[in-house]
Amino acid sequence: MDDQEWIGGKHSLLEAMRAGRTINKIWVAEGAQKHLTQPIIAEAKKHGVIVQFVDKRKLDQMAPGLQHQGVVAQVAPYAYVEIEDLLQKAEERGEPPFLLILDEIEDPHNLGSILRTAECTGVHGVIIPKRRSASITATVSKTSAGAVEYVPVARVTNLAQTMELLKESGVWIVGTDVDAQQEMYAAGQVLTGAVAIVIGNENKGMGRLVREKCDVLLKLPMAGRLNSLNASVAAGVMMYEVLRKRRAEG
Repeated sequence: MDDQEWIGGKHSLLEAMRAGRTINKIWVAEGAQKHLTQPIIAEAKKHGVIVQFVDKRKLDQMAPGLQHQGVVAQVAPYAYVEIEDLLQKAEERGEPPFLLILDEIEDPHNLGSILRTAECTGVHGVIIPKRRSASITATVSKTSAGAVEYVPVARVTNLAQTMELLKESGVWIVGTDVDAQQEMYAAGQVLTGAVAIVIGNENKGMGRLVREKCDVLLKLPMAGRLNSLNASVAAGVMMYEVLRKRRAEG
């Protein structure tokens, strides 16, 4: 299973094909609704991908637990990139780097929705650790609504070392922490330059080493009594604040 992955659902599959992922084969449930299958079949033809019609129960067996809507594809594994590629993407766009560092986000749905917001807000790339972190799976791909094909993800062995490397490249590291003194809205110009936002684990927040490597710690403004937002919501709020500040600067 290591050398292949499954993607399910019309949207995820169309995005994967359009983004040029290597697709080995597609299975479509007999009797699946035409508006779901027609665009898939047309796109598959364009890319020369074999489509086979099978009983829906076969799809359930092939990709158990995947909400597939009657279409399942076997794809080459997700291609992670290097940190240099993320910085280069920013350079190609003529923008200061805008990166996300996810410190042990464990829930694939959180990772998927973070990637979706990252794509909407112009993030150049996402960095995740190899250990104790959700990786790019079918669930992540589905939750991200195809964004996973457009936001490059780098997987690194050591987050703290990676943060040092980014600092040497002139990137400011901004951590989000409920105990920070400074509020996000008081961040000044740090968010408009080369920046990497760190989002901590759903329960524990950022690890000690990662927190110590941050240049700035910010907390999200809280009007209510609960002091913890879901990790993907917190990440979304931060990403939109970066986008807002950058737009204001023009």
